[in-house]
Amino acid sequence: MPLTAQDVAEITRLLEESEFEELRIEHDGFKLTLKRGAAVKRERPDIATAPAAESAPPGGEPRGEPPASPTDRSVLNVTAPLVGIFYRAPKPGAPRYIEVGSQVEEDTIIGIIEVMKLMNTVRAEVQGTVVEILVQDGGVVEYGQVLLRIARGPERG
Repeated sequence: MPLTAQDVAEITRLLEESEFEELRIEHDGFKLTLKRGAAVKRERPDIATAPAAESAPPGGEPRGEPPASPTDRSVLNVTAPLVGIFYRAPKPGAPRYIEVGSQVEEDTIIGIIEVMKLMNTVRAEVQGTVVEILVQDGGVVEYGQVLLRIARGPERG
């Protein structure tokens, strides 16, 4: 019995509600690997933004403040956990999840990535203020691509 798109959507929902980070399923020659949440990368100047972000049309997405220096430990990159199409709002015409200047918590939804008609939420995974959005709404993103940057307050210790 093959898995349907509805089965995959239900499996994805169950993974998001669980405490597991990754799920692998093999069924009748079909292989499915799901990873939850957005990966947060620190100080990764070697990860380039996608051409869609660089070639945004005039009047396109706000770029926010200038990028932080790669040695600035208070600015963190939020990266794409999947390959797909990144959307900044839950549906066309709806308010965007976040904007430059938005305050976010670890569980704040910053966007969704569509993969094969399945919508996967992407969360901030850190607390802070959005200082730069690097991906155009509706843009194709690659796994590990920087979606946005979040500034945290100075570390205390």
